[in-house]
Amino acid sequence: MGRFLPVALAILLAIYTLVEVAQAPTYAVRRMPRWGWATAIILLPILGAAGWLFLGRPSSQSRRENSYTARPKAPDDDNDFLSGL
Repeated sequence: MGRFLPVALAILLAIYTLVEVAQAPTYAVRRMPRWGWATAIILLPILGAAGWLFLGRPSSQSRRENSYTARPKAPDDDNDFLSGL
């Protein structure tokens, strides 16, 4: 059992980081494109996952820069919508 624990943890870490790569916004991923991170995680499970967690994961600032908060929150706040009425 003890021999299989590190392998199981590496597999779970790879699955976790692959799911995180798939859910990350394309514009916010750092250093490489998402497909590059996914390839690195699959080919080098521990190194690729560590690289994603420390180098590629979107920072909170990069998520805020291009987030949807710049859009109007309601139709009556949107000048384009109001001009079309």
